[in-house]
Amino acid sequence: MPRYRFGDFTLSPRRRLLVRGGRELPLIPRYFDLLVFLIEHRHDAVHRREIFDRVWSDVIVSDSALSQAIRTIRRTLGDDSREPRFIRTVSRHGYRFVVDAVVEEDDNDAWPTPAAASPVEPRASDVAVDAFEPLLARVTAAPSTALDEEEQREAAELLHALGTSEALARLGSRPGHARARALLRDSRWDLPNADRVPVLGGPAPLAVARELIALRLRRAARMIALRWAGASIGGGLAGAAAGAIGGLILFGAPGSNAPLAVVPVLGVIGAACGALGGAGVGAGLSLAEAGARSWRGLALTCGAAIGGGAVGMAVEWLGRWTLAALVGLSVDIGGSVEGVVIGAAAGIGYALATPSAGGGLATPPGRRRVYAAALTGLCCGLGALGLALGGHPLVGGTIHAIARAAHGSQVTLTPLGRLIGEPDFGRLSQAVLAFGEGALFGFGLTLGLTRRPSSGNL
Repeated sequence: MPRYRFGDFTLSPRRRLLVRGGRELPLIPRYFDLLVFLIEHRHDAVHRREIFDRVWSDVIVSDSALSQAIRTIRRTLGDDSREPRFIRTVSRHGYRFVVDAVVEEDDNDAWPTPAAASPVEPRASDVAVDAFEPLLARVTAAPSTALDEEEQREAAELLHALGTSEALARLGSRPGHARARALLRDSRWDLPNADRVPVLGGPAPLAVARELIALRLRRAARMIALRWAGASIGGGLAGAAAGAIGGLILFGAPGSNAPLAVVPVLGVIGAACGALGGAGVGAGLSLAEAGARSWRGLALTCGAAIGGGAVGMAVEWLGRWTLAALVGLSVDIGGSVEGVVIGAAAGIGYALATPSAGGGLATPPGRRRVYAAALTGLCCGLGALGLALGGHPLVGGTIHAIARAAHGSQVTLTPLGRLIGEPDFGRLSQAVLAFGEGALFGFGLTLGLTRRPSSGNL
């Protein structure tokens, strides 16, 4: 792996260092990878899609994330987008590293160790105080276009470069400060020298939190829609598989009177329940992942639980009303409690499987994706097992209860209980079935949720 010299800069991919005149210039890992990628492909104009697939291969992010990365790299190199010496924007395509005199050389052990890390941009002590005011005026103004929002974000990054603490002190509680604090809080994650921007303990914490969540959801709205749909499809396919498998076992069980038609019927019921559950839990996970970077695990768990509980409550009341109105059955159908528990279990599993998404929505590749789906499935299976042992059946147990209440039904699950060794569809049978339902749902949900869409759909 070579290192690169251009001008008075030296870039070492192996040591992950960017050095200028013996001084290390800090870049967060993804921005460092982007600079390496552009230099490696310096003879070509690199398409934005190629950058996303290479640098953000395990997450999906908005176009503005790439724009911010390019701004930060330019600022680190002392470049100007209007008269670029290093990185040129190629309209409607992407970017190109335009330095021709790049020297590749062996990255051997004789390379000198750089000096201690130091910011490229001047700090507040080196800059006139008036430098803050134009930037503060920009971040507190109400934006009217997408370009205004990007310019405000750039102003927030420059304020971090001048000095985060001084910027917050000077910002105070002037009009528009809540949005400005949200911008500063959001942008500080991508700047290695930015200080903390606390929400709690600062002026108007609720307003700042609201602005911060709205800002992140706006930037990720398109991705959230894609994730929500993918989770619904994944949950629906898992539900269809669970229903069809259960129907086949029921049809072939000794002493069963169930016809072969039970297989597609249970498959359709499972698909509908899985799709609805996937939509609710997936929406909660997507919104939480896009809106929270601090306390990510807690946010994912709460978001998924709320989404699952909302859908479960709607299904519970609709199911009870439908059975009572159409066939006169009064069956204790669950939904809300089950939705909360399964949703929370999915949130815990997903958070454990994707501990660091780098500000985007996780799309782990290959085996990591299967691992994430398996771990989430295990957590959902354990949650479903706890529900069954506590007397809260899932889809299979509910179908059994409805079948027993309806005269002449052929889909009671008693034969399944006999396969396990119980005289009826008892607690053990319910627990085994519930674990399988929950595990399949969590597995399918996560596979659908983490499917990486083509760059053209972002």
